[in-house]
Amino acid sequence: MMIPRSLAPSLIDALANSPAVALLGPRQAGKTTLALDVARASGRPSLYLDLESEQDRSKLAQAELYLVDHADQLVILDEVHRAPGLFPILRGLIDKGRRAGKKTGRFLLLGSASLDLLKQSGETLAGRIAYLELAPFNLLETRHLPADELWVRGGFPESLLASSAARSLRWRHDFIRSYLERDIPQFGPRIAAETLRRFWGMLAHHQGGLLNAAQFARNLGVDAKTAAAYLDLLVDLLLVRRLPPWHANLSKRLVKSPKVYVRDSGLVHALLGIADKETLLSHPVVGQSWECFVIENLLACAPDGVQGHFYRSSAGAEIDLLLAWPDGKLWAIEIKRSLAPKLERGFHAACADLKPARKLVVYPGDESFRLAEDIEAMSPLSAAMLVAGK
Repeated sequence: MMIPRSLAPSLIDALANSPAVALLGPRQAGKTTLALDVARASGRPSLYLDLESEQDRSKLAQAELYLVDHADQLVILDEVHRAPGLFPILRGLIDKGRRAGKKTGRFLLLGSASLDLLKQSGETLAGRIAYLELAPFNLLETRHLPADELWVRGGFPESLLASSAARSLRWRHDFIRSYLERDIPQFGPRIAAETLRRFWGMLAHHQGGLLNAAQFARNLGVDAKTAAAYLDLLVDLLLVRRLPPWHANLSKRLVKSPKVYVRDSGLVHALLGIADKETLLSHPVVGQSWECFVIENLLACAPDGVQGHFYRSSAGAEIDLLLAWPDGKLWAIEIKRSLAPKLERGFHAACADLKPARKLVVYPGDESFRLAEDIEAMSPLSAAMLVAGK
């Protein structure tokens, strides 16, 4: 089954306006498929090189000479972090091409990490490269499938579209093992796979909780600095999100620690040994898993420039997700896993503090209805469509 990606128009636009584009995202999120589809749709000749392939890497032994021979093609470089020496060469070719009138759509770089790629290319390709992030499938892309299937299996294509729940779970277990044993060692100092797996599992148990690096460190038997480095690595690999607290110039004592959660709900369930929906519904993580699933989907569907936060004061005022729009407006979103959602005093108190332009409650039903004159309840899909402006 071929599912169109909502990022495709942005990628096409970026290639039309920038000489190089970096498409970042976790492994197996669909970057290569999207890149090849966009190249085919453009009708422009393209060249694909997988830098994990010895054969393709050997073609770049004399990279400048090889790439000059393909100057009229869109060159797609997959897993580009494996060849950091390419970036100065790309800079020279881009500048030479600009002088010859070839200003856009030269290189499409695919990478499985955020900061790893940025460190290598940030200065080298400054002013020459645009960055896009491809997450696994979201609610808008899979609206023809039951939302609960996306929640339970997660958004990675091979997991979501597996022929059975057992095959989906097996794929996710293999994915986690592959990351720990093969992929993560490429990106930083050697970390024992079992230690990092335990840490990843702790984050899943702690899904959506406030970051307490000291507690994680004690449980792992390492110091707080090491635990923080583990978290940084998983965030940089786009597998974990730190949701920052909202800080405004208010005379309130606000929570300052970020919330942390594993971004893909299917990986959460695999890390916790949850095989299917029935098991999930009786597991203590069910509420936080669903809340973080909704948050991650709304952030994935939000336009560029929209920032996600949460709000919590020491007095108990709280908002699960606060969307800060580029024009300064705030949207307050409360997430309730109940077919008869009821708002608590903390949400009203937080709204009184922040005066958001829009107040939403996301619940697992299908119908949209008003809980109050200025508060609307809606399904996750309806909320995603609203946030995306569709």
